[in-house]
Amino acid sequence: MLRLRCIVEHGAALPALRAEHGLAVLVEADGGTLLWDTGGSGETLLHNLEVLGLRRAPIDAVALSHAHLDHTGGLAALLKERPTLPIYAHAEIGRPRFSVREGLYAVGLALHVDALAAHAELHLAAEPCEILPGVSTTGTIAPRPYPAGGSPLHETLQDGCLVTDPYADDISLVLSAGEGIVLLCGCCHAGLRNTLATVRRTRREPLRAVVGGTHLHDARTEELDAIVEALTREGSPALYLNHCTGARAIAHLAGAYDGRVEPFPAGAAVAF
Repeated sequence: MLRLRCIVEHGAALPALRAEHGLAVLVEADGGTLLWDTGGSGETLLHNLEVLGLRRAPIDAVALSHAHLDHTGGLAALLKERPTLPIYAHAEIGRPRFSVREGLYAVGLALHVDALAAHAELHLAAEPCEILPGVSTTGTIAPRPYPAGGSPLHETLQDGCLVTDPYADDISLVLSAGEGIVLLCGCCHAGLRNTLATVRRTRREPLRAVVGGTHLHDARTEELDAIVEALTREGSPALYLNHCTGARAIAHLAGAYDGRVEPFPAGAAVAF
C-alpha cells in the first residue's frame, strides 16, 4: 500500500496544526518511509509531526523537490534530530538562488551542500534515482517544450552573473501504487506537462494520481485546458493539489476535468 500524508502546507485540516507557505509530505510505501520536502521552517515541520503523532516515526530518507526555502527550510531542524538521514536531490540543488521581488535576497538552501554532506548521507544526481523500492525521482525534467511554472523574479548565478532561474534542480517523485503510479510534485517549476512527458519516457503504468504543488497560479487558461486534455489522455487520474497550484487553477480544473480534484492541506492523507 502507498499512503501520502501532508505535513506542511498553507492550509491545515486540523486546528492544532500550523499552516505555513511551504510543503512537506510523508510518503509511506511498502519499501519504507520518506519525507518529501521539509516545509519553510523547522518549527512548523516538527510541530506538525508532533501533532500528527509522527515526530518519532521511522523516516528512511528525505527527498528535496528543489532548493527554495519553502521546501527546504525545515531541513536543518530535521537533521538535528535525525543526523544520519540520507538526503536525495538533483545535482543542481546547491546553486545559489535569489528573489528580486523586494530587493535581492537568497531563497536557496540555507545549508551549503558541503555542510549537508558533512552532516548527512547526500545523494545528488541528475539522472532518475531509486530511493526506496517503488519510490524514484524523475531526474532532470527535459526537454521542456510546454510552459514551465516559473517566475521572472527568481534568479540564479551562472558564470558569476545573475540570470533568470531555469529551475534545473526541479524534480518530482514517481511512486509505485498497485498496478499504477502516482506523481508527487513539489512546485513543478519545470511544468506539469513537461514533467508528465519526462515520466512517460521511462514508465508505462497507468497514472493513478497527481499530488502536490503544480505552480499553476499564474497559468493561462489555455495552459490549464491543455493540462486537462493531457490528464484525460492519461485516463483522468485523481488530483490532490496544494501549495503553489493556486485557487483559480484548482477551480478551473475542477470545473473542466472529469477526474477528481481535491485539496491536500496539512493533516490530509490519501492511500492507494
